[in-house]
Amino acid sequence: MSGKREFGDYQTPIDFAEKVCLYLKEKKGIAPTAILEPTCGIGNFLKSSLVFGAGEIVGIEINPEYCAICRENVTDERIRVLNENFFGTDTRSLFQNSQNCLVIGNPPWVTNSTLSSMESTNLPQKKNFKGLKGIDAITGSSNFDICEYIILQLIDEYRDTDTTLAMLCKTAVARNVFVELKRNKIGFYECEIVEFDASKVFNISASACLLIITLGKTKNSPDICNVRNFDDVDHVISNFGYKDGQLYSDTSFSPYNFDGTSCFEWRQGVKHDCSKVMELTWNEESFVNGRKELVDIEKNIVYPLIKSSMFKKPIINSFKKYVIVTQRKAKEPTDHLQLDVPKTWAYLQQHLEDFQKRKSSIYANAPEFSMFGVGDYSYSPYKVGVSGFYKQPLFSVLYSDDGIPVMTDDTSYFICFDHYDTAYVAMLLLNSAPVQAFLKSIAFLDAKRPYTKKILARLDFKKMIDTLTIANLQLTEEQLNLDSYVTEAMYRAFQEFVH
Repeated sequence: MSGKREFGDYQTPIDFAEKVCLYLKEKKGIAPTAILEPTCGIGNFLKSSLVFGAGEIVGIEINPEYCAICRENVTDERIRVLNENFFGTDTRSLFQNSQNCLVIGNPPWVTNSTLSSMESTNLPQKKNFKGLKGIDAITGSSNFDICEYIILQLIDEYRDTDTTLAMLCKTAVARNVFVELKRNKIGFYECEIVEFDASKVFNISASACLLIITLGKTKNSPDICNVRNFDDVDHVISNFGYKDGQLYSDTSFSPYNFDGTSCFEWRQGVKHDCSKVMELTWNEESFVNGRKELVDIEKNIVYPLIKSSMFKKPIINSFKKYVIVTQRKAKEPTDHLQLDVPKTWAYLQQHLEDFQKRKSSIYANAPEFSMFGVGDYSYSPYKVGVSGFYKQPLFSVLYSDDGIPVMTDDTSYFICFDHYDTAYVAMLLLNSAPVQAFLKSIAFLDAKRPYTKKILARLDFKKMIDTLTIANLQLTEEQLNLDSYVTEAMYRAFQEFVH
């Protein structure tokens, strides 16, 4: 298929392309001998880059229609436009001298899973390019942005040169690239982000920037990335940094250091991609699904559900939403449901087409009505969970009075406990002012999900209990408008449990 969405296509307006090039030339002093635009579209960046006076300028574009437009719009004899796929192209071989290049452009703002779901061919060769392990390598964590992939490939290709990369991308992609530079010890003299209003430039809602990286043969690459804004490029408005293998959103760092490894494993909630069928509401007499259909099924595999938007109180034990959970663990056979819960099986079969429409590769060759984010941990009697979306995280104890395990959706994260008191103390620790302050120093609030499993896994409970006293917990109770419940004995028991 073809079309704008397949190619992650947000063509850069000519006036903004010119603004970027003038900033690079006049403010950053960039004077390249060669220029590459790896995904040049209709050529607005190519045309604007003539301001640098480089002897060689090459644009690569997979879309033949765009190539034709580009060649009509940009006729300077120094410019070559190649109708090729960037992936697999040795771009350095296109230049007589590739030591002082400017690589500029606006790569596709789309993920590999989105393109796969549209059966696109505009994809890099599939590989686990960040070295992820286990379930992260086959589910959401390995779903990467094509723009990020292109930038990292270019960095790898030009890492031994004095090349400058100047790429428009989502701000989250820019931060990921900075981490990969540091993690892989790639030499660079400067990494800078210049933010802009994507709603005005591209008519989309996203946190976006111009990422500028000056590569070079140095072993002393900076640990700080400065952030500017195109409305005031002369001033640094913020920065973020890399320290001890971790990324910090605040380089002044929190006065509290709880960075480390959580002794509790943070889990993600259930993933089914079939909410209108699997998620139910109880109307005092019966279940109703997302299509407003009355649902008459057994309750054996129906569980209370807390969705990400429902984390509004520190203790949640009453429910309106429920979810059908078809497995005890991922990939487990489901055919036994036909005998165990025949009405539920009939209901699922009635909506089989909905499940067959699920595009994610994780369901390929899996049993009928499969889910992910399920395991023994899903059935813990007490959980402490949090929404991944809110800028101010509220951690909540989740349990039901009848002992039925509470599930969360896959945009939520939780840790598991066997006893209420242990879960309650963990909730107070996580909601305490010192831990909240530390969290803000490692999370990026402009991200779609500021709080992810990766962020939460850095919370070291042993450091928390070495720093925080029972007074901190009692103060947190007051701030959360909870009745006084926590005791010295409860806290000592938790400390012994953690150690």
